[in-house]
Amino acid sequence: MATWGYLGLQDSASPLMEQLIFFHDHAMVVLILITTFVGYIMSQLFFNSFMNRFLLEHQTIEIIWTILPAIILIFIALPSLRLLYLLDEVNNPSITLKTIGHQWYWSYEYSDFLQIEFDSYMIPSNEMSESGFRLLDVDNRTVLPMNTQIWMLVTAADVIHSWTVPALGVKADAVPGRLNQISFMISRPGLFYGQCSEICGANHSFMPIVIESISVNSFLNWISSYTDS
Repeated sequence: MATWGYLGLQDSASPLMEQLIFFHDHAMVVLILITTFVGYIMSQLFFNSFMNRFLLEHQTIEIIWTILPAIILIFIALPSLRLLYLLDEVNNPSITLKTIGHQWYWSYEYSDFLQIEFDSYMIPSNEMSESGFRLLDVDNRTVLPMNTQIWMLVTAADVIHSWTVPALGVKADAVPGRLNQISFMISRPGLFYGQCSEICGANHSFMPIVIESISVNSFLNWISSYTDS
C-alpha cells in the first residue's frame, strides 16, 4: 500500500505488475539517456561562440535525427505492445469473479460457488478500529486464492466506475450495460488496496477495494464456511 512518502510504484503482487515495473524502468532509462544527450548538445550551443558553416541544411545530419528517434521509438514500442497483449490474455482461469460498481460501493459474485454474493462498503471513520486504514478498509473483503489464475468480469449498475488495484497491475472500467474482462494472478499473500479510478459522483472517493490473498486451502475453507452459513 502506498504511503505519503512513497514516490515510486507499489511493490508488485502479480506477474503483470512485475512486467509493468520492468517496462517503466526500461522507458525511464531511454528517457534519461535522451534528456542527458539533448541537454549536453544545448549546453554546447549556449557556450560555443563558433558556428559550423556546413551544419545548416546538411542532409546527413537530417537523416540521422530522423532515423535515430524512429529506432528509439521501436525499442519502446515493442515491449509496450508485448505488455498490452499480456494484459489482455486469459489463460485457462480457475476462478471467475464478477464485480459490479454502484453509487457508491462494490458488489461481488463468486458464480463458480453456488452464487456467493455480497456487497463491499467502506467502513466509516467512527466505526473503524485503531488498526484500520481510513478511507481504504471495507466491511467485506474480496477473498481470492494466491497462485491461481483469476478471471474477473467488471460492469456497473448506474454510472461509469473503474475497478483498480495498483499492486496487482489491474484496472478495468465498469460501464453500465457492458462486461469488461481482466485476468490476473496474485503471487503472494496479503492485503491489497485499491479505489474507484473514474469520477462517478459525490462519493467517488468513498468506494475502496480490498483484496485479501490467501492460500488455496484457506480459500476453500472460506468458501465452505460461507456456503454453510
